[in-house]
Amino acid sequence: MDFRIGHGYDVHALADSLPLVLGGVEIAHTKGCVAHSDGDVAIHALCDALLGAAALGDIGLHFPDTSADFAGIDSKILLRRVAELLREKGYEIGNVDCTIRAQQPRLRPHIDAMRRAMAGAMGVDDDRVSVKATTTEHLGFEGREEGISVSAVALIYRPADRK
Repeated sequence: MDFRIGHGYDVHALADSLPLVLGGVEIAHTKGCVAHSDGDVAIHALCDALLGAAALGDIGLHFPDTSADFAGIDSKILLRRVAELLREKGYEIGNVDCTIRAQQPRLRPHIDAMRRAMAGAMGVDDDRVSVKATTTEHLGFEGREEGISVSAVALIYRPADRK
């Protein structure tokens, strides 16, 4: 079997009166991510991890923010397309792990919904998706509530019977 690991990282600034979407879930908050798409920084980092594992570039290569086709797009659609691309190349998703860094809002009540949403978009069981959240103890841009950052890792594999 061919195992591969990828890492993704993304950051979005926060601004007042925008919707906050993380891990495919809209979360009530006074601020949301500034972005060309829906601003789902968690899914963007995850897409980069998956694409990186397969050496297929990054999210900007496949879904450029200069294209009107992706303006306001639901990032779960992007994640679904990345999972389909991996399967076309003969890969399956083993597991993924995301860490969200945000001072506010508290994300623990939304973690299970995020796991389900991301798993559904990738077409995998939700026990293959880990989502964790942490504050930065008021340090850095996350601590000042200027933005949210996410790092993600993904393990993909190509079964021995596929080339």
